[in-house]
Amino acid sequence: MAELVALTVNGTEHAFALPRETPLIYVLRNDLALNGPKYGCGLGECGACTVLMDGVAARSCVITLATAEGRAVTTLEGLGTLEALHPVQAAFITEQAAQCGYCLNGMILTATAFLTQHPRPSEAEVRNALRYNLCRCGTHVEILRAVMRAAAAIAPPPVESAP
Repeated sequence: MAELVALTVNGTEHAFALPRETPLIYVLRNDLALNGPKYGCGLGECGACTVLMDGVAARSCVITLATAEGRAVTTLEGLGTLEALHPVQAAFITEQAAQCGYCLNGMILTATAFLTQHPRPSEAEVRNALRYNLCRCGTHVEILRAVMRAAAAIAPPPVESAP
């Protein structure tokens, strides 16, 4: 018999009577009807299923309910709203950084977690941060521009030293 597992997803508490080893992506997509995380490889290698767990990018296809319990899970749907997009979402739209869109969930959430820790990255640092998120359509140039645009929008202005 499955025991009750409590999750906080996009700020809302949920309880599921499912096996604790159930992959998080199944619950997000099937039980909560969240379409941001995509099922890609099922091995945690492509990034399509990325979510934020306590602000850190994590692959929901290899995270179990037991691992997610007690942690704050944020999906693409919980990042911003249509009325108030997150700066990374807004930058991806402005730069038209999508073709098929399958990788966008992972790219946006990975970039969000990265920019939280590195608000003024170089392009090389952004490339390195996104290296494990696969995009088959070839929108890498637009994605890099979008992340750099988001960094400029998010980063506090540099502090000038006194003479």
